[in-house]
Amino acid sequence: MVKLNKIYTKTGDDGTTGLVSGPPRTKDDLRVEAYGTIDEANSAIGLARLHTSGLPELDAMLMSIQNDLFDLGADLATPDTGETLAYEPLRIVETQVDRVEHDIDQLNADLEPLKSFILPGGSPAAAHLHLARTIARRAERLMVALARIDGEIVSEPARKYVNRLSDFLFVAARHANNRGQADVLWVPGKNR
Repeated sequence: MVKLNKIYTKTGDDGTTGLVSGPPRTKDDLRVEAYGTIDEANSAIGLARLHTSGLPELDAMLMSIQNDLFDLGADLATPDTGETLAYEPLRIVETQVDRVEHDIDQLNADLEPLKSFILPGGSPAAAHLHLARTIARRAERLMVALARIDGEIVSEPARKYVNRLSDFLFVAARHANNRGQADVLWVPGKNR
């Protein structure tokens, strides 16, 4: 259970932050960047949800994802050092990846196949979902870079989850654009 009584602690004033386990890290550490970017994606999804009240099925999926993103942040904030901890750390698991894949398939079933790339935009919900998608892709790049560092472990389910997340957000944006009918299509060379 999380209990926050005091919001500021002043412990980060020196440019470091504490993870759930392990020594403090600098605030520009790649692990901190990765879970901070997951938090940013979660916030962008929160903005999108301001515009999904008329899409209750999509809104419920997005709420599940927001909860998953806190799990992913906790996963990344608890480095796997191979040491036994006094508690079981929260990790992303395959069933979360499976649920996102199921949701992608469910939303995609009603969409027309694409004949062009889509410009980010359309409805307010879709525009915010496209923004969240690009933030999720940045988080994925950071997680991949982190996993390439000796001694830094990013689990396969966590990597798969963030990869599926951006796919989900793309399909969700199309769904929010009147099931793709209001997608804004790219016209190559239109302004030459």
